[in-house]
Amino acid sequence: MTQAGIIQGNTGEWEMVIGLEVHAQIASNTKLFSSSPTDFGAEPNHHVSLVDAALPGMLPVINRVCVEQAVRTGLGLEAEIHQRSVFDRKNYFYPDLPQGYQISQYLDPIVGKGRLVIELDDGSTREIGITRLHLEQDAGKSLHDHSPTDSFIDLNRSGIALMEIVSEPDLRTPEEAGAYVKKLRAIVRYLGTCGGDMEKGEMRCDANVSVRRRGATELGTRCEIKNVNSMRYVMKAIQYEAERQVALLESGQVVDQETRLYDANLNETRTMRSKEDAHDYRYFPDPDLLPLVISDELLAQIKASLPELPDAKKQRYVRDYGLSAYDASVIVSDKEWAFYYEQLVTLCDPRLAANWLTGELFGRLNKLGLNLTQSPIHASSFAGLITLIENNIISGKIAKEVLDKMMESGKEAAVIVDEEGLKQVTDTGAIERMLDEIIAANPDKVAEYRAGKDKLFAFFVGQAMKASGGKANPQMVNDLLKTKLAE
Repeated sequence: MTQAGIIQGNTGEWEMVIGLEVHAQIASNTKLFSSSPTDFGAEPNHHVSLVDAALPGMLPVINRVCVEQAVRTGLGLEAEIHQRSVFDRKNYFYPDLPQGYQISQYLDPIVGKGRLVIELDDGSTREIGITRLHLEQDAGKSLHDHSPTDSFIDLNRSGIALMEIVSEPDLRTPEEAGAYVKKLRAIVRYLGTCGGDMEKGEMRCDANVSVRRRGATELGTRCEIKNVNSMRYVMKAIQYEAERQVALLESGQVVDQETRLYDANLNETRTMRSKEDAHDYRYFPDPDLLPLVISDELLAQIKASLPELPDAKKQRYVRDYGLSAYDASVIVSDKEWAFYYEQLVTLCDPRLAANWLTGELFGRLNKLGLNLTQSPIHASSFAGLITLIENNIISGKIAKEVLDKMMESGKEAAVIVDEEGLKQVTDTGAIERMLDEIIAANPDKVAEYRAGKDKLFAFFVGQAMKASGGKANPQMVNDLLKTKLAE
């Protein structure tokens, strides 16, 4: 790689072209066309109605909540809402597809063109086009690891409502693809339209990857990498697939349009089946379902119920709380983090809270493998720690120790400070006496400092903090030291 998204081959440079199809499971108690529950983790084939099993004569009935959730998501993506849409039958055979077709949308989806703005590690942003969002029912699940000779079918997932969110081929690097999935996940979680748990299959990503000579405008032959279930694997799969295609083309071979699977253990993609085009599915309007019409009143009602989304929240944090763009981006990237921070700012200094939240609490939780909802420190308790720092009752160094003890014991910061005598020393006389002793004990260092060796100032500060057990007010130590060393 010579730079992001560019592959240096033996015959020149190649560019990646990436489009993503994200299948997001709609947050709903029941399935798209039946009353079967959608709970994750049930025994195989325990959440299957006669409709889900496609028994003869069973007719689908649309779930209004799923429709509203799709519209909410479309609005969150600043997309066109089609108030009239049509359900189609997408025909293909697979053992876990009981009907022999999937009820989906094709020519007339519920949501049209939209956009999603991603933020990259260097702080730059890119706008990625959304082609459409359409509603469809999920298939069941084939299980191949229960027997060496047989495959098993679990239809619990059959009929669960999905939003397929299709991007334009605007992505150019694996990192951009990862940022896109992360941002999309944040938006649907803010909206409450999808849980976004990729480990549970609530979000699955199909990545369409092709390569072309750098500077070319014509698209290459694409391959689809199917059902990738983590952001890290999405990026790794894209990188591998692009390099595989370049190697093929440079050796005089062609890239076959096909669907491939990503093997995370081997970090490689392999052929699953030849890739169909839309006409291969023989789409036609489902005769059991009338066109779906959304009234002006319902659309207005859904618009009015939208929450503040990540980009707007980030702008508010920077404007109202004086946060850096980076800190604001980190906090708003997760709905739970933003909710926790919103509680903090009502109780303590917003900027100090952001610094300690992103720099200290998140790091400790990550080390323990916990998310913020599992944190032993509630927002009010964490705000108590921030207030102690803000009021100069404890120093930053002591605060880190107190935070560790809070994580272990669940005690309030003020209780730990009182029990262990950790209050910061702010008595000017006491600090002066301590500094006089340090200066008297190090006459050679004092002479060197006064002769121009300014870096020795840090030595004296370190000695003062050591002598006070880290309790001396750092600013007072600095100010008094400067005065005394200048005498």
